[in-house]
Amino acid sequence: MYKLIKPLFFQFDPEKIHYFVTGSLKNAQKIWGLPALLKKVYSFNHVSLERELFGLKFKNPVGLAAGFDKNGEYIEELANFGFGFIEVGTVTPLPQPGNDKPRMFRLQEDAALINRMGFNNKGVDVLARKLESIKRDGLIIGGNIGKNKNTPNEEAVNDYIKCFDRLFDVVDYFVVNVSSPNTPNLRALQEKEPLKHILNTLQQRNHKDGVSKPILLKIAPDLTNSQLDDIIEIVQETKIAGIIATNTTISRDGLQAPASLKNEMGGVSGKPVGKRSTEVISYLSEKSNKAFPIIGVGGIHSAKDAQEKLAAGASLIQVYTGFVYEGPGLVKRILKSLVR
Repeated sequence: MYKLIKPLFFQFDPEKIHYFVTGSLKNAQKIWGLPALLKKVYSFNHVSLERELFGLKFKNPVGLAAGFDKNGEYIEELANFGFGFIEVGTVTPLPQPGNDKPRMFRLQEDAALINRMGFNNKGVDVLARKLESIKRDGLIIGGNIGKNKNTPNEEAVNDYIKCFDRLFDVVDYFVVNVSSPNTPNLRALQEKEPLKHILNTLQQRNHKDGVSKPILLKIAPDLTNSQLDDIIEIVQETKIAGIIATNTTISRDGLQAPASLKNEMGGVSGKPVGKRSTEVISYLSEKSNKAFPIIGVGGIHSAKDAQEKLAAGASLIQVYTGFVYEGPGLVKRILKSLVR
């Protein structure tokens, strides 16, 4: 069915159709019996799919990456498509509109997207209130946190603290996002000293009534091996729970789309980032001697892509662009292949 309607969806602006589809999904699931039907069609459960990481039990290793549901508005609806976990955000302390539109572009020749959204979100208070009200039914929820555009890098740690403190009681794990290419100078925070400062500060606050939450770091695919060595050292020094590899890329190598599209500013996601993402996962896993868990994301459009990420050293995986291009059946196809 998705193959039939995808060409129609792809006639429209990517951002507009995203909100149309998610909004329609939310309204449609008010129909009696539809949520149960979707869950029956798209979910796949098997004991061998269960994973235990960071002290959390995941019903399966396939999650939805951050960016798809920035404000946590569709978690209950998206959970019916079989995800083992859903990551919301990136969220910032204050609401912000993001970059000027248009800011998302579809590269169909490459099965890719370019986005320069710029952390558009309703602010951490709105997200926290939403998460307080939803039914989780065992679903693991991650909170991806960032800084506001107008916050200088020297004060960025304060934004991460505000998001961390506000979401502490309502998410199962945190992701520190310093790797988006769409907020000016944000990637400078991936440098060793500022990154250690942010992570150490959060770790010092990471306890409440005897409870601490796993903190992960999301990194760019454009880091050099030397920079990846620094990341390994930082993980070990700060004792964070793990890494998400990777975010979108600023590279345009090998893209087949017309120049008018592929030269748009922003980060590329989808198939073009798949190979590099897997290389980063493999490098981190081998060089660290599997010292910490890795969540693999980037270019997963098939069960084979998912298996490659896991074979490279990922413990869990996330999809986003593949979910857009391949449809909601992708999750079940991956899970069934893993059981086989």
